[in-house]
Amino acid sequence: MASKKKTKAQAFRSSYAWLQKQKRIRERDLNLCRICLLNEYDTKNIINYNELSVHHIIPIVEDYSKRLCDDNLITLCRHHHELAEAGAIPKKILLAEAKHPPTLDINIF
Repeated sequence: MASKKKTKAQAFRSSYAWLQKQKRIRERDLNLCRICLLNEYDTKNIINYNELSVHHIIPIVEDYSKRLCDDNLITLCRHHHELAEAGAIPKKILLAEAKHPPTLDINIF
């Protein structure tokens, strides 16, 4: 039985470069779903740090050169990742959010 050859995108997803980039993007996004923070698109928990993944806004198969671009990557919970993949969250919203990392304004006084 012949084994199937990995696609370029599949090989990339197991690369050291991608593992490091995912970590950096999650840190940039404070390990929170960026769409949940907006409280948009059927948000269930405004502060959501469960089942997170890093989403390619412009998919790798559409533009391989953007696979490691910070402005093309955003942290999403499973729910919002599925909506983004289905096109229910517009790419322009995701791209705008990716360009402006969140900040936590915590007043302790």
